[in-house]
Amino acid sequence: MSVVNQRRYRVLFLCTHNSARSQMAEGWLRHRHSHRFEAHSAGTEAAAIRPLAIRAMQEIGVDTSGQQSNMLDQYLHQPWDYVITVCDQANQACPVFPGGEHRLHWSVPDPSEARGSHEEQLAVYRQVRDQLRRCIDQFVDHTEGEPHAR
Repeated sequence: MSVVNQRRYRVLFLCTHNSARSQMAEGWLRHRHSHRFEAHSAGTEAAAIRPLAIRAMQEIGVDTSGQQSNMLDQYLHQPWDYVITVCDQANQACPVFPGGEHRLHWSVPDPSEARGSHEEQLAVYRQVRDQLRRCIDQFVDHTEGEPHAR
């Protein structure tokens, strides 16, 4: 099958507030792999996107400042090839996701709980960003060559 005929995987990242981890994951997947993946993110609760999450992503050339925090309700009945929770609370709140072909969970620490100086907090956001990058790059490698689920 040629690349032209391949449809992109639809991926939804879920987190509690959709303010940092899921936003960073969406931004990285979209930035690096938009030719193969359509990335979205949502939260069990909507909240403002954390400025330190935006800054950590800008440091690696990814602008997430135009993304918005979304509630998962708007995505419930859409078809998804992958639904990936990036926090333990969202994993517990959504053990099954309607319309999700494959369900994955990555336990990623909440950078918004970081304390200390601005630089110390930013360092935690960088660590989370880098963990998400590794998870996404492994995920992308794993799906390489798989037939599309839908």
